[in-house]
Amino acid sequence: MERRHFGLILRPTSDKLYAMLLHDRHFALEEARSVLKTIMPELRRLVELKRALDSRNYDIYRHQYFGGAGPNGTGHYPKELDELVTILGELANHGILVKGIDEPLIDFPHVRENGEEVYLCYKLGEEDIQYWHPIQSGFAGRRSTSQL
Repeated sequence: MERRHFGLILRPTSDKLYAMLLHDRHFALEEARSVLKTIMPELRRLVELKRALDSRNYDIYRHQYFGGAGPNGTGHYPKELDELVTILGELANHGILVKGIDEPLIDFPHVRENGEEVYLCYKLGEEDIQYWHPIQSGFAGRRSTSQL
């Protein structure tokens, strides 16, 4: 039986041991690969939207135009930002972590057979999900899925 402790999920790994998990949703490798195929258009659209916003000198991280450029006093965000935020929200609702937008980098939470919670990692342009990494090491710690 799962338990929660300080916001972490505790999942039994044996009679008396619990593994602490950060995420509610976890993907098997084949499931993540299948989901990836369905979200590929959204990942490509993120790149298009970010480029469009960049071309208008809009900083998505600060929610403002660079150097005061842009429509002053309108109080409206660019329509591309609304679509970008919607896509990011949909991905998050499915349990997918977006780590980069310029070159989409996404992680799928996964639990290894030994109970370790890790991320299945994909960067747009790669053929498939070929890498995973421990949560703490990030992209620099990527390892082949053959080592899962």
